[in-house]
Amino acid sequence: MSTLLIAKQPFCFYSRLILQELTGLKAVNLSQLLKYIREVPDAVIYYHTHRFLQQHIYLNPEPPNDFAYWVDDVLGVHDLAENLASIDTIQFFDINSLRQKIIYTIEQYLKANPRSIKRKANISEVFHFIKAISFVFRTGFVAYNLEEFISILKIITIESIYFHIFESRLRLGNTKTNDFSYWLGTSVNELELAKRLAKLDPYTHTMEDLRKSIVRLAYAYTQT
Repeated sequence: MSTLLIAKQPFCFYSRLILQELTGLKAVNLSQLLKYIREVPDAVIYYHTHRFLQQHIYLNPEPPNDFAYWVDDVLGVHDLAENLASIDTIQFFDINSLRQKIIYTIEQYLKANPRSIKRKANISEVFHFIKAISFVFRTGFVAYNLEEFISILKIITIESIYFHIFESRLRLGNTKTNDFSYWLGTSVNELELAKRLAKLDPYTHTMEDLRKSIVRLAYAYTQT
């Protein structure tokens, strides 16, 4: 039974705090938006493509990124906004690849619709580029087997789950896994459970629903 197996390496739960920092860069039209998306640090692209998930942890993540929202709600370029919204963040190994996809999407739209560049935001609705500064720290919770892992998952903060599910994909450079799946597969030898957790699409769940789904799947394996 999995609960009797001591992991090769214990799972240390981490969490993170995010400090938002204004870069001072602003866009009033698509030309400026494209220019700064090309130039800003990865931390800025990360903030504007993951902010909703961080701040709206109990809601389904409908707005996929700030760029799509601003282009639609402020500039009224609905076709481009739809194209930006359709970019599947989870399919990218790193922030730069995601950045290049966003750039390509805007570039192609401007080539086909050059007049859309004339649309301009009011002074009160300009796009402010914001940088996310992460502070990662240990929570003090450590799991030595699957049973302890489940118990901690039930009480750990949403921020910790977010860190191990979302940020781990970029850190590990693999869109098909996360910290939980990686640990279960390499340290607990629960390969099937690791695969099932990796297949969960975190972008279609609220964070609390995601917690419950992981606990439910893991608990089922303690009963076999």
